[in-house]
Amino acid sequence: MIDVKTMSTRFTIAMIAGLGGCLLVQGATAQPAQDDAVSAPSSALDIPESVTLFGKRDPNVRRATALVNGEVITETDVEQRLALVVLANGGKVSDEERDRLRLQVLRNLIDETLQIQEAAAKDIKIAPQELNENYARVASNFKYSPDGFSKYLASQGSSERSIKRQIEGEVAWNRLLRREVQPFVNVSEEEVRAVVDRLKAAKGSDEFRIGEIYLSATPENSQQVEHNGEQILEQIRNGGSFQAYARQYSEASTAAVGGDLGWVRLPQLPEELQAAAQQLQVGQVAGPIAVPGGFSIVYLMDKRQVLTADPRDAILSLKQIAIDFPPGTSAADAQKRADTFSEAIRTMRGCGAVSELADRIGATVVENDIPARNLPPQLQNILLSMQVGEATPPFGSAAEGVRALVLCGRDEPQDAGSPSFDQIMSQMEEERVNKRARTYLRDLRRDAVIDYN
Repeated sequence: MIDVKTMSTRFTIAMIAGLGGCLLVQGATAQPAQDDAVSAPSSALDIPESVTLFGKRDPNVRRATALVNGEVITETDVEQRLALVVLANGGKVSDEERDRLRLQVLRNLIDETLQIQEAAAKDIKIAPQELNENYARVASNFKYSPDGFSKYLASQGSSERSIKRQIEGEVAWNRLLRREVQPFVNVSEEEVRAVVDRLKAAKGSDEFRIGEIYLSATPENSQQVEHNGEQILEQIRNGGSFQAYARQYSEASTAAVGGDLGWVRLPQLPEELQAAAQQLQVGQVAGPIAVPGGFSIVYLMDKRQVLTADPRDAILSLKQIAIDFPPGTSAADAQKRADTFSEAIRTMRGCGAVSELADRIGATVVENDIPARNLPPQLQNILLSMQVGEATPPFGSAAEGVRALVLCGRDEPQDAGSPSFDQIMSQMEEERVNKRARTYLRDLRRDAVIDYN
């Protein structure tokens, strides 16, 4: 076990609940000092007999702010981080879901603050230049310059400061774990060799790439945490980004990589998750599943066989032939042109005839070599079963036009090699660091002074 020193003093958690949901009227709660205070005319306030409230006011929904070991988390902090979550889900979040997410975002900000504070206590601080460089990389992922991205965030109700704060928390915490936890995690050569032997023995068995959102729970809040997990699962099934939810809500250290656990075999997973992973199809999610210490939501990102070539790793040489419909094309006209296109594709003879056909029907042609796994799942299955020279059925829409893919060549994948000794050791070390990181953060929560307003 690691002797982790969290803070110099043990604190108790002070949670002041309900202050934001009460309307305090001094005259109704205190005895008046003088009789004339009682007889003050009510007409001093022009209040109608029948009151209609404009806007939502639910006393059970508190505007969440907190003081974490003396550091303030403001309502603005919460709202700006919440805007990132809403943005990741295409802005499609109900008012009820928004209220629930607001409280979850506050919990995440509290954890983030504790992580930054603990890192600072260990003399780990992230320089502004490093934050700016990381922010620029995030902006480039969204195809923005840093200034353009800042303006875009502001237009969506968030801010540059909110993302930089999240970056600071992730970088500081990872750096702290590398210094305070990782050096004390040991994986022996015998353990790694045992894994190598098991991999060789398991050749041809199924291997899963799993995403996980882990939510810690205690016996006291287990029911509420499970309900939160159900709400998160519903949002993901309705089109929400699993990776975005994992980054915001998962309490595992894999949150920084969108909850990705990497490639695992069933025996490597907790028993509670094995059955779910085995029943899922690629792209499906399940949960919340009760696991030691909380609940997990699992996402099957991919599936393959151990040390065996995956057909989806084949490199396909494709030609796409397409026709676009003019704006305003009616559904009937689009269908008519699609039928003509389909008949032309059916009578085409091999890749060599693609250009000639395109000239004849006014189509465009694009060539590309692409791994089969990078294509939509529906097209993967069709193309992997085709012979060279064959074309897929036409696909598209009235808005996008119609197109087909012609298979002009295929490079079959080679058998997958066993992961290296160093790769296996690194993965085992990471798993053990993740486990101790959860304990570390739990201790920080327990020792913190947190006041809710």
